[in-house]
Amino acid sequence: MDIKKIFLKPKIKIFTYFRVSLLTAIVACYAVIATSHEVEAQGLRHLGPADQFEIQRVGAPVLSPGGDWIAYTVTETNLEEENSETRVWMVPTDGGEAIPMTASGTSSGAPQWSPDGQFLSFTGSRNDNGNQVWVLDRRGGEAVQLTNIEQGIRDYQWSPDGSQLLLTIMDPEPENEWGSEKDNAPQAPWVINRLQFKRDGQGYLTGDRHTHLYTFNLETHTLSQITSGDYNESQASWSPDGQRIAFVSNRTAQPDGNQNTDIWIVGSHNTDKGQTLLQITSNPGSDSSPSWSPDGQWITYVSVIEPDLIWYATRHLAVASSSGGKAKILSRAIDRNVSSPRFSEDGKDIIFRMEDSSEDHLVQIQAQGGTPVRLVEGPLSVGQFSLGKSGTVATLIGILDRPSEIYVLKETQLNRITFTNDQFLAGIKIAEVKNIQFPSKDGTEIEGFVTFPVGFEEGIRYPTLLRIHGGPVSQYRHSFNFEAQLFAANGYVVVQTNPRGSSGYGQKFAADLWAEWGVRDYEDVIAGIDYTIERGWSDPDRLGVGGWSYGGILTDHVITQTNRFSGAITGASEFLYIANYGHDHYQLQWEKELGLPWEGNNREAWEAISPFNKVDLIKTPTLVMGGEKDWNVPIQNGEQIYQALRRLGVPTELVVYPGQGHGLRPPSYQKDRYERYLTWYDRWVKQKPIPVSNQN
Repeated sequence: MDIKKIFLKPKIKIFTYFRVSLLTAIVACYAVIATSHEVEAQGLRHLGPADQFEIQRVGAPVLSPGGDWIAYTVTETNLEEENSETRVWMVPTDGGEAIPMTASGTSSGAPQWSPDGQFLSFTGSRNDNGNQVWVLDRRGGEAVQLTNIEQGIRDYQWSPDGSQLLLTIMDPEPENEWGSEKDNAPQAPWVINRLQFKRDGQGYLTGDRHTHLYTFNLETHTLSQITSGDYNESQASWSPDGQRIAFVSNRTAQPDGNQNTDIWIVGSHNTDKGQTLLQITSNPGSDSSPSWSPDGQWITYVSVIEPDLIWYATRHLAVASSSGGKAKILSRAIDRNVSSPRFSEDGKDIIFRMEDSSEDHLVQIQAQGGTPVRLVEGPLSVGQFSLGKSGTVATLIGILDRPSEIYVLKETQLNRITFTNDQFLAGIKIAEVKNIQFPSKDGTEIEGFVTFPVGFEEGIRYPTLLRIHGGPVSQYRHSFNFEAQLFAANGYVVVQTNPRGSSGYGQKFAADLWAEWGVRDYEDVIAGIDYTIERGWSDPDRLGVGGWSYGGILTDHVITQTNRFSGAITGASEFLYIANYGHDHYQLQWEKELGLPWEGNNREAWEAISPFNKVDLIKTPTLVMGGEKDWNVPIQNGEQIYQALRRLGVPTELVVYPGQGHGLRPPSYQKDRYERYLTWYDRWVKQKPIPVSNQN
């Protein structure tokens, strides 16, 4: 099939994109260099809250089939316009000027190459017609809209021969017939019969809509549905010969009552809408991220083999025959979370990302098992990656003093290819960050980071902020942290630890938190503060604490167990846990970890870890924050904290962001949050520096 014919079809909508010429790119490069020299002459400045929008986010690197180009995305945020915009760029694999492939003024994403490498596709929403697939000739010309699905598409992938697209599409939203005869008819009521009846960012879940797979013929524009039923399919992937499609789906009788996604295979040309399937995995936990071997005989994927441990369980690397049979776990002895597995070009090895302590490495292992080899390692954080010819890898890598950029690995040589944020950072004083290890109360080694205030001097104790990560199964890692840099720019030592429950240290370390929140994780974060005081960096009389999500939850535990902190900020946290049952979206996780609250002695487990029951011990001035429509950690928790502290006479303030879920979307709200952080900590924590020798 000649894809060039698509560009000639008059019925296809056209949207104009542009690329700058090489001469324009060179001129822009000289402008960057000139500006950098000008900044150096003027001197460097400190970060401010609005500078978060000056940092551009690089993502989604994809190597072209010939290996000579990398397509990727760059996301910018505009405070004045209150929005973010993502554009697709292209850069030579051997280095050179990056070229914008899509125009500003609207977002584009999910870049992919046609199998012959001539065309670059991406997704975008134009003219209120939903998220569609577009394609352009990389040599120049206008982009063409390939799909025209009423409700838009969720994901897509080229077939190996370039003749079809595999589309992931959610069922269309039913028309609102409630009172349709009225001009001002209200929205129809939500009628719910699902166990999982709400989700943050989605609202109430009626269970009426599902996500299914379709193939789209690029020559005839024929759309064929290849899966169906009361299920959802995702992470679909073509077999190398284009005859089969692997996908992920939970097809148990009660999918809301477990996390048992399995990997299935369906024929790409089936005519029964997926009634005939081959089940590849039968593990009771989550199986996901399937990827085919080059010969189509094997599928590698990520597997959770101890599902009862919910999010504390390690995500393992696995491989199974594409014709079915017993799967093999390849990373059991490693005991570290893996993600994004891909077969090497010759099919002999599997390449994947792996968390290890606070680092993220790119790792290779023989397809049938063996000793893993780290292709990219060290104090860094490997992100999304793409495999190319002859073992070439394009990958995102973040480090402590720079946001993630694209690097290329050829054989053993790792070269940085993009320099997206260099011009901005050239004018900023970047604070020093130190990776630390220290013993907790029970002797367990804990890892973390200390960000020193700009202009830090040994011999001076500084006001110090203990900032706690969310999750809980997450971690601070070797990557650029704007928040820590902002606090350091304002004169604070910033302590960030990875306490028990964090994700990079194995399953036992993570699961140590099980049903005992605010115990050993509390001891771990406090040990981090004790360490920086012992080193002479922190002033014990000027300490602040805070975090968002689980960072806020653990903050609540901290201020109910100690009064050594002068100020606290708790964002999107839980306080009276029993009140969240049936109100947040964690019904399955609560039941697994604490049990149904009305059965046996389970209620005691719920109450034992609720900070609400120790609220009368809080003396720390506390700023409480959250989103009005957060179904992850509902704002009622913040309201409870605020009400109790007001009644107790503890200085407090409640800030609720209208219409927001667990994360704050409008840039002005994001800026406001940082400004309120600084104002609260400056008021309650910051005083004048004192010499280390003055211990009192």
